[in-house]
Amino acid sequence: MYKIEGYWDVIPKIKEVSFPKRGKMQISLKDGRIIVVAVSRFPSIKKLSMAQRKKWYILGNGFSFEDSDEVIHIEQILGNVKNYAHEA
Repeated sequence: MYKIEGYWDVIPKIKEVSFPKRGKMQISLKDGRIIVVAVSRFPSIKKLSMAQRKKWYILGNGFSFEDSDEVIHIEQILGNVKNYAHEA
């Protein structure tokens, strides 16, 4: 039987959030993928200091920060709500 290559049947789960470079946010997924996005796309994160950004935590299939009321969901990172919606 032929196995389909890639991540077709993988549900993306966040492992780590970091800010390796000015203006960039890196999201590491449990399946080994690493996504780098512009912080400018997330005004609620952009306004946090670097010290505040280090205090992140996973919440469901998203993440937030101790000093923020916003929850960033995986589909906001991947950009395809139809394929990655966290709620059915």
